[in-house]
Amino acid sequence: MEIKQKLFKICLESIDSRFQTIQNTINEIQESLTSETKSSAGDKHETGRAMLQLEREKAGNQLAEINKIKIALSKIDVSKTSQTIGLGSIIYTSQANYYIAISSGELTYNNQKFYAISPNTPIGQLLMGKTVEDSIKFRNQNFKIKSVL
Repeated sequence: MEIKQKLFKICLESIDSRFQTIQNTINEIQESLTSETKSSAGDKHETGRAMLQLEREKAGNQLAEINKIKIALSKIDVSKTSQTIGLGSIIYTSQANYYIAISSGELTYNNQKFYAISPNTPIGQLLMGKTVEDSIKFRNQNFKIKSVL
């Protein structure tokens, strides 16, 4: 079970890092908005403020998305094991290893590579509900499920 806890922790750290980066961006934009003084070129000033407001709104939307991902991650019980693939499962296949959690890219643990994927991704949807010895076809490749943790 140590592997599940470690992969979960890596995903959580990734999300926390993205959250902090976006929060810092919002703080910088807010600081720019409050410190900007009106110049003699009024239209240029207003355009600059409008651009900053748009950037702040975009960062706010990213922050909301990160919060949704955190909620999805909080639903994973790392102590749970099942022979059927579901949220929080680690899957060893003939092609690659997967961790069904959030889309976080490639993770490495004990020199093994895992792809952290959301259950909503195309391959995640194919894997959900499958068990050991089942096969799936993804992008013209056949994957045989060897093990599920």
